[in-house]
Amino acid sequence: MRKIHAIIILFLSLNIFAQNVNDKIKLFENDFYHWDKSKKKTSLKDRMSFYNVNAVSIAVIKDYKIEWSKAYGFADASEKRVATPQTLFQAGSISKTINSLGILKLVQEGKLGLDDDINNYLKTWKFPYDNVSKGRKITIANLLNHNAGLSVHGFGGYEKGSPLPTTIQTLDGLKPSNSGAVRSVFEPGVRFQYSGGGTTISQLILENTTGEKYEDYMLKNVLTPLGMDNSSFSQPPAKNKENLLATGYNYDKEVRGKYHIYPEKAAAGLWTNPTDLAKYIIETQLSLVGKSNKILSKEMSQKRLEKDFGTFSDDFNGVKYFNHSGGTDGFICFYLGSVEDGNGVVVMTNGNNNKIVEEIVASIAGLNQFKNYPLQSSKESISATIRKELSKSVDKGLELYKKLKKTQPNDYNFSNESELNMLGYEYLNNNEIDSAIKIFTLNINEFPTSANVYDSRGEAYFNKKDYQLSKKDYQKVLELEPTNPNAKAMLLKIEKETEK
Repeated sequence: MRKIHAIIILFLSLNIFAQNVNDKIKLFENDFYHWDKSKKKTSLKDRMSFYNVNAVSIAVIKDYKIEWSKAYGFADASEKRVATPQTLFQAGSISKTINSLGILKLVQEGKLGLDDDINNYLKTWKFPYDNVSKGRKITIANLLNHNAGLSVHGFGGYEKGSPLPTTIQTLDGLKPSNSGAVRSVFEPGVRFQYSGGGTTISQLILENTTGEKYEDYMLKNVLTPLGMDNSSFSQPPAKNKENLLATGYNYDKEVRGKYHIYPEKAAAGLWTNPTDLAKYIIETQLSLVGKSNKILSKEMSQKRLEKDFGTFSDDFNGVKYFNHSGGTDGFICFYLGSVEDGNGVVVMTNGNNNKIVEEIVASIAGLNQFKNYPLQSSKESISATIRKELSKSVDKGLELYKKLKKTQPNDYNFSNESELNMLGYEYLNNNEIDSAIKIFTLNINEFPTSANVYDSRGEAYFNKKDYQLSKKDYQKVLELEPTNPNAKAMLLKIEKETEK
């Protein structure tokens, strides 16, 4: 009788747990702003529609376990292929997080030294130091926490079927590479400057040290031990994964070829899903308290978070979290994990709007009561609000912007320059240059002291081959930011173009 009684109690407790989880999911789906009583009731489906996002995939972590995972919408809208928790997304810069595990494993094994000159380990290519580095050597630690003073923030990827550069061609900016050479822009160890170029150097270091292809080493030594069985750094992705791959979208436009190829694997080449990334978060959390060491020891995991090696840290009134975002052409994603109590969330989308990702994280944080996580009511995105009007007429869309700012200034986010900047680049990337210039010009009027908005319009004028106006904007950038490396590089480009 006792055994039967115990089984009944266990069944009931599991059933109650399941019911609670299902209630949470239902609340999340149907009352998205459940934590913010200042907003009207809306659904996740409504927010996906508002931001023009086709698919959202989520994994929620509670007490060091995956509490639930679920996907919404279409992995491919034209094929009507529904997204599932198994659907794979491009992780973008979250690749750097997993890359750091591979590099630090080699450090832990004594095969690399964190504070050693990177050229000690580079065999097939050497970093070309010059006077910009002022005699200081770049270390592996510098590469992992973006303190190497290097150029090339990120990578644009390559259309399927395009020639792909080798890693060395990427590092030297040689064709068919579509990015600049990875070089010093200031001395290492001085300050933070995000550099996917630096991460690509670590990719070559790993291959030169192990003698293995990057994707093979990472599969065997990182992904498989973590149980990330659906994930891969292979570029292009393996044929047998094709039915699992999400298609990327820039709002309502499908990425040409469905997604880009990223030979810069360590920086942006990971294909994965939230369930697999949740396994990484849980392993990190368990390693930090000495309960697991599938990849790194407790001491190395602690150092990794303390030094921001492949991840970033937040401290909310004494409660620490680690996180990283990622974005490629047509994909945006983010993960968050608590350092101490085993909570977290992973969100992946096949869209290019990070606002919905932020809102989902806040909704989940409120649902699971993430300790001290700042839940702040946010204003509605003005860029998403005017997008439909812009699609009819750019002038009418900008008129709506001005009207809403005049009549409802407190209801929309007019304080963030990226709202208009993002719209401008949407048009610029579609080669609608005149429309992009109109949007960038409004942004300059709104934020006249920002170097970034002049930089954006300068790029549009350069693409239009209006070199005089482009030069004027980049000169304004340097007036506002005298050390801006992109403005200096663009002015040299303009000088070469005008000499032809």
